Amino acid sequence: MNIYFACSITGGREFESVYQQIVAALLADGHEIPTSHLVESEVTVRERLVTPQDVYERDVNWIRECDVLIAEVSVPSHGVGYEIGYALQIRKPVLCIHQEDRKVSKMITGNSDQALKVVSYTTVDEAISKSQVFLAGVKL
Repeated sequence: MNIYFACSITGGREFESVYQQIVAALLADGHEIPTSHLVESEVTVRERLVTPQDVYERDVNWIRECDVLIAEVSVPSHGVGYEIGYALQIRKPVLCIHQEDRKVSKMITGNSDQALKVVSYTTVDEAISKSQVFLAGVKL
């Protein structure tokens, strides 16, 4: 499956190791993740080399081409929020996962769109498992 993985870049990287472990597990399961570079430690340096317009065009094209969007939303991010909204607008299934003790925007938790699932986790293994369960339930 082609997965757009969304995570905070400029909003904060405190969950970077979680992002990395989730993406590594999904890649090991055989999925394609065009955004896998976003979980790398040097992403902020690499992304500075790309113009805002190029990032926008690249990312919306990846969202259009993906089967699903999985967003780790423990750290608030304008970009991730936009990506979630865009994916839902074009009818892509979306999973938002977050650490159990983190507050998530009511714009996400209050959205009743059937294509959106919001779940919490306490461990990285649980986040991976919930991502795998979500993907297993997606009808392409």
